[in-house]
Amino acid sequence: QVQLVESGGGLVQAGDSMRLSCAASGRALSNYFMGWFRQAPGREREFVAAISWTVGSTYYTDSVKGRFTISRDNAKNTLYLQMNSLKPEDTAVYFCATRPLGSTRSYASALGYSYWGRGTQVTVSS
Repeated sequence: QVQLVESGGGLVQAGDSMRLSCAASGRALSNYFMGWFRQAPGREREFVAAISWTVGSTYYTDSVKGRFTISRDNAKNTLYLQMNSLKPEDTAVYFCATRPLGSTRSYASALGYSYWGRGTQVTVSS
């Protein structure tokens, strides 16, 4: 199993920056993709960004390209999401998750991810 714990959420104003962290423990992460998803009230969970733990290839949903950066620290087993130029529509609970490399589902599909953290609230005021 993989245990994931998110941190770094909070309340910020539009235009501000914030960095989320996801501390991972358990199985070796070299066999996984890792992703960030978010869920706003009354909406489905949506893909934000993903990264190949070993190679470092990154993927983003269009609405965050150029503003968000996903990265990882292999030595610390920690995933990050740097969020700049935040907008009120970025308000959501943010989750990190792991996806096995052998998954046939798209990296953008929540169904392909096996382990999830409990999430951290990000609120962006206008």
